[in-house]
Amino acid sequence: MKTEQQYFEESMSMADYMEQMTTNLKEPSFEVYNNFNVNPEDEVFVLLKNSKPHILAITEDWCGDAMLNNPVIRKIAEEAGLDIRCAFRDADTDLIDRHLTNGGRAIPIYLFLNDQGEVIAKWGPRAPELQQLVTEMRAGLPDKEDPQFEVKQKELYTSLQRKYVDDPQCAKWVYEDMKAVITKALS
Repeated sequence: MKTEQQYFEESMSMADYMEQMTTNLKEPSFEVYNNFNVNPEDEVFVLLKNSKPHILAITEDWCGDAMLNNPVIRKIAEEAGLDIRCAFRDADTDLIDRHLTNGGRAIPIYLFLNDQGEVIAKWGPRAPELQQLVTEMRAGLPDKEDPQFEVKQKELYTSLQRKYVDDPQCAKWVYEDMKAVITKALS
């Protein structure tokens, strides 16, 4: 069984990952990346620069949450001078199966690794405010047996992805929650 460190060493950089994306989420992901900025004065950057963890993202380019979260974590890593790499969730499910969310293979998941390759912090797949938004929106879907369910669910995901790009508050929620998790782990 491979370690998280081995997955990290075998994975591509976040920059390369975003460049090689092939789905319709590539352009929106770059919109988020180009429009979002971190505050270099935030305390979290002192902690990150002092401890220098490296970050392993478990992701896939079809994921709407990854479309929002990957650019945010990339900006954090760039500001702190950290190496961030991406492992594909579906290529080897052993990794994601060690980091399930409520029993599911939800992504993206970000693992912060120390010099020894040990997981010292984990974040993902969503900021609490976004989870609440998704939960509320899903509550309006018809039953899964309804013939309109798949159409309505696709409309919901499309609407949510547009909100992730168009509403800067979404990236701010991700940033604030990531900072809180990182600060707690490194303090």
